[in-house]
Amino acid sequence: MTHHFRSALLGAVLLPVVLLPGACAVGPDFERPAAPVGADYTPTPLPPVTAAAAVHGGEAQHFALGKDVPFDWWKQFQSPALDALVEQAFKANPTIEAAQAALQQAQENVSAQRGFFFPNVTVGYNGIRQQLSGNTANSGEPGYQGNGREITQRYPAQPVTYTFHTANLTVGFAPDVFGGNRRAVESLQAQAEGQRFALEATYITLASNVVAAALQEASVRAQIAATKEIIRANEKSLEILKNQFRLGSVIGIDVAAQEAALEQARALLPPLEKQYEQTRDLLRALVGNLPNQDVPQTFQIDAIHLPEEPPVSLPSALIEQRPDVRAAEEQVHAASADVGVAISNMLPQFTLTAAGGGGATLLGQLFSTGGPFWNVGWGVTQPLFDGLTLLHKRRAADQALIQAAAQYRSTVITAFQNVADTLHALVSDAKALEAASNAEKAAAHSLDITRRQLELGQVNYLALLIAQQVYQQAALALVQAQATRFGDTVSLFQALGGGWWNRTAAAPTPAKPS
Repeated sequence: MTHHFRSALLGAVLLPVVLLPGACAVGPDFERPAAPVGADYTPTPLPPVTAAAAVHGGEAQHFALGKDVPFDWWKQFQSPALDALVEQAFKANPTIEAAQAALQQAQENVSAQRGFFFPNVTVGYNGIRQQLSGNTANSGEPGYQGNGREITQRYPAQPVTYTFHTANLTVGFAPDVFGGNRRAVESLQAQAEGQRFALEATYITLASNVVAAALQEASVRAQIAATKEIIRANEKSLEILKNQFRLGSVIGIDVAAQEAALEQARALLPPLEKQYEQTRDLLRALVGNLPNQDVPQTFQIDAIHLPEEPPVSLPSALIEQRPDVRAAEEQVHAASADVGVAISNMLPQFTLTAAGGGGATLLGQLFSTGGPFWNVGWGVTQPLFDGLTLLHKRRAADQALIQAAAQYRSTVITAFQNVADTLHALVSDAKALEAASNAEKAAAHSLDITRRQLELGQVNYLALLIAQQVYQQAALALVQAQATRFGDTVSLFQALGGGWWNRTAAAPTPAKPS
């Protein structure tokens, strides 16, 4: 390889090192969106403590303002069965694996784009075995031998057969003069960071779904138990009426009405049993099982405890904690970098190339005297007319940036709304549970009194029927209010970001609010 080609090759390799530090990147430099000024969750302060009810799950909750959110927040429900199910879901649910693969893919795309900062070096070899026709190799005109004597060649002549070897090394480099590739890398890096936050959101969503499904199972179990108790009460009332009918104390229409009430109560059971089985199907799916692969954990409302001091993050910290907000921010970053890419594509593009090698009929003579060859080239291209394609792509990139910024603001508003909704729900549903508990106790007492009075003949059947219906509604409403209270707490942990920054090997720690 000649001295000239070695110098050209060395220059092509070192040129990126020389150009990159001082080169500029066209397009806007990304700046993080400013946090909302004076943001809060409610127009007026919420009560620091919720109402309490004398029933399981009715404990008063104290809002711990500024308290950090643990990643394993579900452990605050004090259910070992729930803890085991969440851990199993993290290991086996395919959505986690898919999100991890998507993150790895995004990171590999960043590394691939970085490769354009360096020269493209290729090596090649071609060998050819060829026979030339003798009729084209000589024309019959006089020729000369090596000793100078003239000879005359006549057709037909002998064909010429030979082997020719060519080896070459080529170096190509496109200097990133205006930073188009740097902006492309910046865009892909932002997309990879967005995918990292999407992975954290997957963990949060999966944990929330598992806990919600477990609570749903516990609620349906309790509703089934309450319905069966209502059915037994109706059966007992029917037995009383039948005895009174035999004694002539009531008429047949009263017995028939109670039989209808009993069947109505029995009709409530199949839908609940269906809901229970479907909830169990959901739990199996969440932990990565097929419907016939059951999970050993079962859940009862009485075995799950309500967290009494749920955290409430400071409003200034919320946008740092919500993975969906952070992902939306990275989308703005990527869109900003894409504007730079679009601008760069409208500017001159430079190329540098260098190649060298050798050719010979014998492999050993490739780089001997007469065999080597080399070339060095450089070029620049500037679009002059492309039907305004690049201009419209630039304008499209500008609009994509505007869209991403608007979507970010919308995501921030939704994040604050989610927290506000859950806080209002915790306050209101605590009152609802207190009222439901009182209503159930009053309805049970009223039904007990009415049933005794009916046995003594002091009231008619209509009073019993009304008391039964009131108690039935109150009993089911109490169970539903208990489950709602637990569900509100799950929603609060999820709305605050789920504590992803406290996960082992988690995504980047959120910046501390100023």
